This record gives sequence, structure tokens and C-alpha cells, in this order.
Amino acid sequence: MPKQLINLTVNGSPYEVAVEPRWTLLEMVREELRFSGSKEGCGTGDCGACSMILRGPQDGRGRLITSCLMLAAQAEGCEVTTIEGLATNGRLHPVQQAFIDTGGVQCGFCTPGMIMASKALLDRNPSPTLEEVREGLAGNLCRCTGYAKIYEAVMHASKAGK
Repeated sequence: MPKQLINLTVNGSPYEVAVEPRWTLLEMVREELRFSGSKEGCGTGDCGACSMILRGPQDGRGRLITSCLMLAAQAEGCEVTTIEGLATNGRLHPVQQAFIDTGGVQCGFCTPGMIMASKALLDRNPSPTLEEVREGLAGNLCRCTGYAKIYEAVMHASKAGK
């Protein structure tokens, strides 16, 4: 099948990309644009390692998506933020810094997805309770940390944002 040309913005920069109809957004971002922070953990949308924030023409601040389940062509005209797009001017986003400060990182495989889910949660709810943090990160799996330090990182970031 012929490739389809799509236009989208990734991490604040516009791109025109020729994509195979079967490519996922994750494949296109990693393989064509070389933003390799988001990972494919399961390929079925169950682990959250591929989480990105997508803002379409009608979306407000964007929504968390599992990019392994979205076709790249569906991102036509959208803005995508990956883990690489959070830091600005060489300075980590407060959520990224909170994960470092609290030890919310172990092997690092799930970390980009956890950070993106945390950012999306805090964008919606800047002062979540611990229970709301648990619910907000329920779609992201970690096999190393036991989640306590991850939850602590999100709570820390919510206080840092004030």
C-alpha cells in the first residue's frame, strides 16, 4: 500500500511524515522522528509505557493516549507531546524532577509513560489526593518500584507546581 502524508506537531515542532497505513503513532514517533523515549511494553495498551499526550483540533489541554493503539494517520492535524517534549530550555519539567528527587525511577522502562500519565493527571487536577493519583496512574504498570515512590513523586510535583 502507498504511504500517506500526514502533518502534525510533535513536541512543538511541525512535521510532515509519509506513513504506512498500518503504522502506529508509537512506531512513527520512534522510527521516523527518532523520539525514542516512549517505549512499547505490551503492544496492547495495557502497560502505559507508550503514553503520550495528544491534542486534537477540538481538545483543550490534551488527553493521555496509549500510542501503540493509535494509528499514525489518526494524528493528522494533532499536537503530540512525548517525554522529550516536557523539558524546556534544558530544564526538566517539575514532574520529571519530582521523579528524580523522590527516587520514583528504577529500571526506567516505564518511567516515560508514568511521567506522561502524571503530567496529564496534574493538568486535569493540580492537587490530587493519593487515591486520585492511584486512579490516574492505574493504566501504567511498573515491575520494579512497588509504586510508593512513584505516587510520592506525583504528590511532590503537585506541591511544586503551586
